[in-house]
Amino acid sequence: MALFVGTSGWQYRDWSGVLYPPDRPQRLWLEEYTQHFPTVEVNNAFYRLPTPETFTRWRTRTPPGFVMAVKASRFLTHVKRLREPAEPVQRLMTHAAFLGDRLGPVLLQLPPTLRADAAALDACLACFPVGTRVAVEPRHPSWWTDEVRTVLVGRGAALCWADRGSRPVTPMWRTADWAYVRFHEGRARPAPRYGRTALRSWADRIADTWPRSADVHAYFNNDPGGAAVVDARAFTRLMSGRVNG
Repeated sequence: MALFVGTSGWQYRDWSGVLYPPDRPQRLWLEEYTQHFPTVEVNNAFYRLPTPETFTRWRTRTPPGFVMAVKASRFLTHVKRLREPAEPVQRLMTHAAFLGDRLGPVLLQLPPTLRADAAALDACLACFPVGTRVAVEPRHPSWWTDEVRTVLVGRGAALCWADRGSRPVTPMWRTADWAYVRFHEGRARPAPRYGRTALRSWADRIADTWPRSADVHAYFNNDPGGAAVVDARAFTRLMSGRVNG
């Protein structure tokens, strides 16, 4: 099982002294980050799509084998709400292609007010280039239907397993031959940390569901106070014990 465990973003000032040495300038944080984790989720692409030049710089600043997952622009998911997806998907992928072999999965996080529309989701997924790994994170309960699951399986898209409050908020569907998991907020102290029991339960779920041949991407989005850094490290140790044990 190939494990890609990291955080949702890396440019957080309160991580100085937690992940980054206090004397390390912010312009070198990405390089420092790659010394600790094999992957990162580019969360800020949701708010503003990076330019090809920015993606190119990230490629040159990261080592071979490093993986950057990219969160799709909110223009596609929240403004267009998956409608007329061809142009925004093409623009996203044209820019992200400048990551070269650093490019990992693309995340489609849907707005919590968007009700299920299996046809729109299918049409959107069809716009991605063949071979692109796309993870989908719906946030309205109407999406949990056999029709939606069939679309995900048919397109080879992974249902993003999401956690909030140390509990799953999505079904445990396996819809692709690879996995994508997001941790938003734990219940341990100091907040928003995850406790050992919660992380162990997630490690068990993943190990019980996915074969050792699967790629597993897991990202911690509970960034305040460096909680994501601490939890990602702990989760890596737990998962490594299951893979190598």
